[in-house]
Amino acid sequence: MPNLSIKDVPEAWTEALRQRAARNHRSLQGELMAILERVMAEGEAPAGNDARGKPVLRRGTRTIEQIHADHLLRFPKPIKGARSVDLIREDRDAR
Repeated sequence: MPNLSIKDVPEAWTEALRQRAARNHRSLQGELMAILERVMAEGEAPAGNDARGKPVLRRGTRTIEQIHADHLLRFPKPIKGARSVDLIREDRDAR
């Protein structure tokens, strides 16, 4: 099997990984392998293609409706000011 090496890992990450490995009764190597196995298993199922036929590499967990509801909570009032379409029309008509 090939070997992997990661350089310049922040000390805080290294310590957190060591503690996690100890909690799971694994060596640091074993904990890193377990993390990689879980991530690879999650990513093995193909997500399909988007509307343009390009492969989808990552899917979110929220629906469009949930995202819309979150935006309404964060921005309850419409943004004031000129709409971009109006600015473009004004610029085009000025020529």
